[in-house]
Amino acid sequence: MVFIITLLIIILIISYLLFAKIYFLRAPKRIIPKGKNIISPANGKIVSILKVPVNNNIKIRKGLIGKISTLSKFLGKKEGVMVSIMMNINNIHVQRAPVSGKVVSIKHNPGKFVNAVKDAEKMRWIENENIETIINNKEIGKVKIIQIAGLLARRCVSLVKPNQNIIKGQKIGLIKLGSQVTIIMPAKVKLKIKTGQKVIDGSTIIAEY
Repeated sequence: MVFIITLLIIILIISYLLFAKIYFLRAPKRIIPKGKNIISPANGKIVSILKVPVNNNIKIRKGLIGKISTLSKFLGKKEGVMVSIMMNINNIHVQRAPVSGKVVSIKHNPGKFVNAVKDAEKMRWIENENIETIINNKEIGKVKIIQIAGLLARRCVSLVKPNQNIIKGQKIGLIKLGSQVTIIMPAKVKLKIKTGQKVIDGSTIIAEY
């Protein structure tokens, strides 16, 4: 009897691990839009669109201004726009390159594991562990993608390396279980999305240039 129970437990554990690998790490083929556009790096819902001015005159609680300024420092003296995408447990967890270009840098930032989904629009995620990837596109300049760990998603993985040339729609990373992805772009782009909109990784155009 003990043997049967043990065997059932082992089977359940193996089944769960296989399900998790197949379901949570699935990466369906996408038809990548052509043209001068920036595509969504993640699958989920737009929870925040924030303009980041050069003078840091941001309408958000003071404790976050400095951190947002640090995140957008790569833009130099240019204005930017920050778009945050919330992922739930059912979303695709693979991230894709929003533009073609060269990977300038990849930076892992240790931090907390607070719930990045709850009150995501309040940007609680900004203190969480994350991976920042900067891609330099010849036409619009640098674009940053931030993979954010959370309460359940405690592991972000990068699939690219610095100095690597990548193409739009290419898989660049993954987050295990639901969390959030943020993209920071030059403000000169023309946004094609709105808060609350659902987006598909590699397919939805979030901006044009």
